[in-house]
This record gives sequence, structure tokens and C-alpha cells, in this order.
Amino acid sequence: MVFAAEPDRLLASIRELIVNEEQQEIMAQAYQQLGFSLVNEAAVARRGSSPVPRRQGVRAMSIYERHTSKSFDQDLETATQLFLTMGDSVAVQVAKAIHALIDADEVLAREVINTDHDINNKELELDEHILLIVARRQPTASDLRLVMALSKGVVDLERIGDEAVKIAQMACQISAEGSAPRGYAEVQHLGNQVRLMVHNALDAFTHLNVEQAFEVMRNDGVINREYQSATRALMTYIMEDSRHVSNVINIMWVLRALERIGDHARNVAELVIYSISGEDVRHTDHAQVAKTVQEASEQMAAREATANQVLANEAPTYDEHTASNERKD
Repeated sequence: MVFAAEPDRLLASIRELIVNEEQQEIMAQAYQQLGFSLVNEAAVARRGSSPVPRRQGVRAMSIYERHTSKSFDQDLETATQLFLTMGDSVAVQVAKAIHALIDADEVLAREVINTDHDINNKELELDEHILLIVARRQPTASDLRLVMALSKGVVDLERIGDEAVKIAQMACQISAEGSAPRGYAEVQHLGNQVRLMVHNALDAFTHLNVEQAFEVMRNDGVINREYQSATRALMTYIMEDSRHVSNVINIMWVLRALERIGDHARNVAELVIYSISGEDVRHTDHAQVAKTVQEASEQMAAREATANQVLANEAPTYDEHTASNERKD
């Protein structure tokens, strides 16, 4: 049969004949039910069908124009929710890993290590969802930027999870070998700042707040300076007293992992600015980024004002309601 032999070409031909997007959606669903699903069913079976937790205050879809196809809006919103859910999970992993190190809690450290596969599964799930959006919707303009930001950002979130695992592994090693005489204060201080960066980066993505994203970018420079200062202090301690070289070096690896987490949080913040402004602010000096953020903020404010005006014009006034009711009577 031609349909069985060349399903992709047949689907493309039918799409060219169907102009209405909703009809295309119905056709695509029927096409998938016949066995030509793009989703890896084995991977879905391994993950199960648990609902996606929703993050409060998600605004990602509200600043973009709604589409004729409501299912397109739903696809984008679902992808955003998956991204933010994964972000919350890696933030918890980082917090647990730091606590495991500070409290010498090997059980908690093992929990972080064993939970990493859940983070990896979330990455695979979001990758599949993004692939479906690109294949079925062919997004453009701001939609494409949002999809690209999700696709790139999920890599940074997965790497944050990997760094949390490294910290947990160091916690297990230090717990087995004995606590280090120095470095815990530095880990606690840098860890608190990095956790705040991750939180703010995810919050900026949630509300598409370019000013908050820019603040995360600026804070990365502070993290880098404090990491270098802590490393120099620990190196000086090792040169003065070499009895605890191994444990102190483990602490230095933890500080390095925290600094890398800050870098990934900065990357997520850069993607927020890109998705709103369309400007790639990687490897760009802060003065130019500040200009881009200012322009993006003004554009968003104008867009929201226009949207609010449209809603106000569409809403019937009290007099219109009264007149309508009187005509009915």
C-alpha cells in the first residue's frame, strides 16, 4: 500500500490540501493513531503518564499573541511548564547536595545521586515535546525564539543537575575520609548565592522579566570573584598545612561545581532576554545588554498596554448591557 510505504510523503501532501489549521490538527491526530507516532512510546512507558506540576504565576504565554489553534498555545504552555518543573527539580537537587556536604549526611547525598535519573528523564521528555512542536507547528518569530530558548535552556538545567551530583559525590567522599578543616563557610556562602541565582533565573523565565534576567547576569560576575577569592584562601591554607590536602581539594572541587552552576543560571537568564528581545546577548558587554533590556522592557510595556486596551474595548459597558436587556424585554 502507498499509505503504509510512504506515510511521511502522504501526510505532507494532505497538509498541502488542507488550509484550515484545526482540520490539520484532527488529521495529524488520526495519522498518529494509525501507528505513525513521532513520540518514542517506549520512553513514555518508562516515564509513566504522571501529570505535569504547574508552576504558579506562569506568564510565558500571556505576552505573546494567541494563536488560531488553541492546541498550539497548549503545546507551548506545556513545554514551558515542563521546563520550569525541571528547573524546580534541579534547584532542589542543589539545595540537598549543599546540605548533605555541610551536615555530613551521606544518606541525603546518595538520594541526590540516585535522583539524577529523574532529571535526565525530564530532559528527554521536554526534548521530545519540543521536537513535536517544531515538526507539527513550524513556529516562527517569537514562538520560535521561545522554543529555541527552551531547547537550549534544558541543557543548562541538566548540567546544573550534574553539578549537584558532583557535590553529592564529594560529600560522600568527605564523609568517608573525615571532614575538612577549612572551606565549609565558603561553600555555605557561595552556595546560598548560587541557589538564589538559579531561583531568580527560573523566576525571570516564569514571568519573562528581562530586568530580573539582567540582574542574574550581573550577579555571575560576583560569583566568579568570590570563587576565585575562596580558592586562593584554600590554596594558601594548603601551603601552610599539608596534612589535609585531600579533603581541602575536595572542597575546592565543590566550589568549582557551585561556580559552574552560576554560569548555567546566567545562560538561562541570557535566554530569557533573547526570547523577548530577539537579541543574542551571549559574550556581550553589560552596557550593550542594558540597552537591549531597556528596549525590550519598553516593547513589552507597549505590547501589554495595547493588549489591555483591546480587552477594554471588547468588554461591553453597563449601558450596552442595559440596552441589550431592554431590547430583549
